[in-house]
Amino acid sequence: MTLPNSWLRLAGLIMSGDKSKGLVGPILIILILSMMVLPLPPFLLDLLFTFNIALSIMVLLVSMYTMKALDFAAFPAVLLFTTLLRLSLNVASSRVVLMDGHTGPDAAGKVIEAFGHFLVGGNFAVGVMVFIILVVINFMVITKGAGRIAEVGARFTLDAMPGKQMAIDADLNAGLIGEDDARKRRSEVAQEAAFYGSMDGASKFVRGDAVAGLLIMVINIIGGLIVGVGQHDLSFSAAATTYTLLAIGDGLVAQIPALVISTAAGVIVSRVATDEDVGGQLTGQLFANPQVLYLTAGVIGLMGLIPGMPNLSFLIIAGGLIWLGRRITQKASSSASRAAVAPPPPPPVPETQEASWDDVALVDPLGLEVGYRLISLVDQAQNGELLGRIKSIRKKFAQDIGFLVPVVHIRDNLEIKPNAYVIKLKGVQIGQGEAAPGQWMAINPGQVSASLPGTQTKDPAFGLPAIWIDPGLREQAQIYGYTVVDASTVVATHLNHLIHLHAAELLGRQEVQQLLDRIGKESPMLIQDLVPKTLSLTTLQKVLQNLLDEEVPIRDMRTILDVLAEHAPAVSDTTELTSLIRLALGRAIVQHIFPDSDELQVIGLDNSLDRVLLQALSNSSGLEPGLANNLLREAQSAMDRQSQLGVASVLVVQHALRVLLARFLRRNLPQLKVLSHNEIPDNRTIKVTATIGARA
Repeated sequence: MTLPNSWLRLAGLIMSGDKSKGLVGPILIILILSMMVLPLPPFLLDLLFTFNIALSIMVLLVSMYTMKALDFAAFPAVLLFTTLLRLSLNVASSRVVLMDGHTGPDAAGKVIEAFGHFLVGGNFAVGVMVFIILVVINFMVITKGAGRIAEVGARFTLDAMPGKQMAIDADLNAGLIGEDDARKRRSEVAQEAAFYGSMDGASKFVRGDAVAGLLIMVINIIGGLIVGVGQHDLSFSAAATTYTLLAIGDGLVAQIPALVISTAAGVIVSRVATDEDVGGQLTGQLFANPQVLYLTAGVIGLMGLIPGMPNLSFLIIAGGLIWLGRRITQKASSSASRAAVAPPPPPPVPETQEASWDDVALVDPLGLEVGYRLISLVDQAQNGELLGRIKSIRKKFAQDIGFLVPVVHIRDNLEIKPNAYVIKLKGVQIGQGEAAPGQWMAINPGQVSASLPGTQTKDPAFGLPAIWIDPGLREQAQIYGYTVVDASTVVATHLNHLIHLHAAELLGRQEVQQLLDRIGKESPMLIQDLVPKTLSLTTLQKVLQNLLDEEVPIRDMRTILDVLAEHAPAVSDTTELTSLIRLALGRAIVQHIFPDSDELQVIGLDNSLDRVLLQALSNSSGLEPGLANNLLREAQSAMDRQSQLGVASVLVVQHALRVLLARFLRRNLPQLKVLSHNEIPDNRTIKVTATIGARA
């Protein structure tokens, strides 16, 4: 007997490689369906029944060794193909049984004869009972349970999909995974939902297959009796014996693989995904606790001692459980002793990895490093107040100056003194000091009535003489005229002073862009045609930094942007643009320096010095060294006179000289403010209380 050419061609396609794998599925399903119509010889039936049994065993073993359900994602399709294969074989074998069953028990092949004769002992009554039992087990127990698990699994998987997708998006936004990993995990979530949905539907095929097998057996028996008695003149008993055994063999040879496939389906949908297969889970969890084995052995042993019970069987099982429990206990003890005696393994040699951009450490815009004794000031668990003060400083700065400074990153530093702290700007130290937690700093403003016992120091923010005193002297220090602050306030005041001093450096491109975005929400027309069409973001940043360098708040961004929109098309110099903005902000600048006085007591320039400076400005020659020294000396004397009067040190000059003198004096006398006459509102009265240049 030779195989048909179609089956040979299919085998050739399967063995030909990856190029023809796409054709295997369509050809296989066509051949399976053709078996329902085309007659098959007994030898080919034997091969196909054997292949069906082997395929069912392969599917069961694959399901046992899978780690998770998606490792066997093709199982629903395999379930459909194997069901169709069994039904097609049932149809083909039923055709042979009904046509040639009268010739003997081997009419439908040796496989059906073996199942019908040897497995049930040739007794058709026993065969019928065994077949019905297999159908009940498959239909009522395994298939129904697997279908219910698949149904619940599909429902829970679909309900959990939004949460899983949100978790993937959260990990992606947090930078824990990359875009490729996120795409892969989303695909796995979708595949898992599709798998359980397919299993919910595919389980119905197995249940239908069990019902069909039972009906096919009944049809074969009844049809065989009709054909044997009516067409082949067999006696009723001979026809019943022959056709019943053939029908039972045909049913068993199909139901046993169906039972195996149903078991595989139950294993796939009932297992919990871990790093072990089903066998590893069973042996690792069922026989892991020796106490369970000892208790079970005790119960079985007591039952074996009851008279009338099969003592030998019970005692053998009890002894086996005790032996297994002792083996597990001894193995655990030997592992523990080896772990206690064996020296610790050498540390793994760190593998040198290639440098990446992750190794580039970006510096913090603002940083505060504290010694270990100051950790209590920044630790919320110890009621540290410094964190709250720093938050208040940033909020107050944003309200007064007009932009939000970066977050202050705080860390401990064991390399500095225990009571010391360091303030850094972009990784560079800009200030340092010491604080004494639990003590108070009494600052001498210059008019105290008595001295206090304590540790002499200086106020780190302004350099005033101060003393660290015990808390019990706080009220006495206030009576003497000292300004008394705690350690957190000392650090916070120093930080606040430095933030205001370096405000221009803290205003980066990101802060400027955030400032524009904030204004654009309320007044989009202000920036619609200004940045970046007329004015670049870099130019705007430089102008704002110039204002901050001169301690001019940038809160009034409406006025600043209006001035830039008017003059930026014709003026490109940032210094000139800054001067134009100062003219528009003159009222606010004067109000900031002289908040409560209509009469401005200021410092003026001598007329002769005024002419000399105008000439130097027109020649672009700068200030001569002798003139510069005399100017500084005279300015310092004028500032001392202003201090004696208790008024601010403000120099008022012509508008043309303001930039030159402001830039020169800011480097040497930062406390001296320089205003131009054009910046002072008309409703303010100017009174010159000191003059610079009378002896210059």
